[in-house]
Order: sequence, then structure tokens, then C-alpha cells
Amino acid sequence: MSDGRIQFRKVSVPPHRYSPLKKYWMDIYTPIYEQMKIDIRMNLKARKVELKTRSDTPDVSNLQKCADFVQAFMLGFDVPDAIALLRLDELYVESFEIKDVKTLRGEHLSRAIGRLSGKGGKTKFAIENATKTRIVIADTKIHILGSFANIKIARDSLCSLILGSPAGKVYSKLRQVTARLAERF
Repeated sequence: MSDGRIQFRKVSVPPHRYSPLKKYWMDIYTPIYEQMKIDIRMNLKARKVELKTRSDTPDVSNLQKCADFVQAFMLGFDVPDAIALLRLDELYVESFEIKDVKTLRGEHLSRAIGRLSGKGGKTKFAIENATKTRIVIADTKIHILGSFANIKIARDSLCSLILGSPAGKVYSKLRQVTARLAERF
């Protein structure tokens, strides 16, 4: 621990994530409290999840990992996907908005979001599976969880969809990139 001092982290809970937080509280609480040895509580008045180190916390970096895990859940990732942030060191969450790529309004914005998810989520799942990432599309915000290189590939695919390229073209480009990655390893 860091010279015996107790450290804190607070993660804000957006209003639309209250009921999922209540539903999955034990799934979130158990790995943080038992494996990472970090105290966790929900402050209802401040609407924040509060994390703090204990005297038996093995490593102070566990606190930041737990904060990233809770933050990933608040962004909309499933608990099993977000738990990977606790287990693996080389995972990150990157967020961007559609307007960061191209300024779209009205029907054009709706069509761009439709291209990102595809019919029944097909395009989103194809990008996730090809790049070994997890993607959350929340209105105009996009969150990607994965390793640094994989996030870049997924982001490039999503950006080309936002800019208007058809899904078939993105699929073929993804196949080329993943084949190149497979050769490298």
C-alpha cells in the first residue's frame, strides 16, 4: 500500500444506470471486495459509487482498476466484459462522439447510427468479433473496450461507417486487417 494512507475514488452514476446498478450490484461488489480487496459502497445522496483501499489491499493500483471497472459498467458495458479490466492490464476504454468524426444532424445522424449497429446489431457484432473488442453505442456516444491496437482498428471501421461507406466495404477491409494481424502473431 502507499505508505499506509487510505485512498479514495468516486465514480458518478448517471440516472439511466441506477436500475442496472441495483440489479447487478452483487456481481460488481463481489470481485471488487473479495479479489481486489477494495471497499465499495453506493452513496445515494451524492449519487456516486465510492471505492477506498483497505489495510489488506495488496496493491494500490487495484483501486484505479476497480474505478475503471465501475466506470466501464456506467458507460453501458456488461459486467463480464467490464470485469476483464480487473483481470488484464492491457485493456482500455475509449470514447468518442459521432460529431467528433463528422457533423451530422437529423435524418443523416439517424442513418449513421443505423449503419453503425446494422440490421439487428449485425455490423456492431461483426466489428466486435473481428477486432476482439466490445462496443457500446449510446445515442451519439460510442465507447470501445479492448487493447490499444484493437481499439484503433475498431475505431477506424466505425469512423468509415459514420462517414458513409457501406457495411460490405467495411467488412472486407476488416477481413484484410484481421488476416494481417493473424499473420503477425
